[in-house]
Amino acid sequence: MKYLDCISVENMRESDRMTIEKYVSGRTLMYRAAMGVFRAVNWHGEIAIAVGGGNNGGDGYALACILKRNSYNCRIVKLSEKLTEDSGYYAEWAGTLGVPCEAYASGAFADADIIVDCLLGTGFQGTLREPWLSAVQEINSSNAEVIGVDINSGMNGDTGEAETAVRSDITVTIGYVKRGLISPNAARYMKKLVVADIGIVLAQEEEKIVPADADTPSDDGCIPAPDYLLMEPIDVSNEELPN
Repeated sequence: MKYLDCISVENMRESDRMTIEKYVSGRTLMYRAAMGVFRAVNWHGEIAIAVGGGNNGGDGYALACILKRNSYNCRIVKLSEKLTEDSGYYAEWAGTLGVPCEAYASGAFADADIIVDCLLGTGFQGTLREPWLSAVQEINSSNAEVIGVDINSGMNGDTGEAETAVRSDITVTIGYVKRGLISPNAARYMKKLVVADIGIVLAQEEEKIVPADADTPSDDGCIPAPDYLLMEPIDVSNEELPN
């Protein structure tokens, strides 16, 4: 039977750590994450990539590199100067490629046809503070197509709870489905959810998501798929960094 793994944020963090330690570099995983997002979307027009300071922001810088190399008009809107080692690598590469980069200010997304949300990752809890709150509100009030990367910024990855979160047309979650993404509350924030398989080795199996019409009892640890979840992942698990 076709199924998708559904895991906790902590399990995702441990799986990511273990994979980097034993199998694949974090830099390659970041590139694969960006490639998964790239393949999930019909890109067009002016593309604004909103980035934060962690690895979620790094996915955005890597995506900007891929878009620029494929001749799309994209620019980076940053809300933080902090960079991890891997995100710093892609931020520098994006600059070398000539991707415009600007600090967030009111009106930053006004002319965008597509906005990519790479602001906050699955570890976020609590409520949004400024300038993050204003940026999320501005994204939600725009007429652009909105793409969430890994999780909609402002949402709790384990519960799906959010006081304010990005509302997306498509969310591309990286590696595995996190519990919060299929919670009843999450349906308020996303129209479509797809998984990018980037080759992360699962540290521990938890629950399984099965097709909604599957004849499987819930006490077997199986969860019926919500109607917005695509059961076929985007497989980028063999992608390697270009020379």
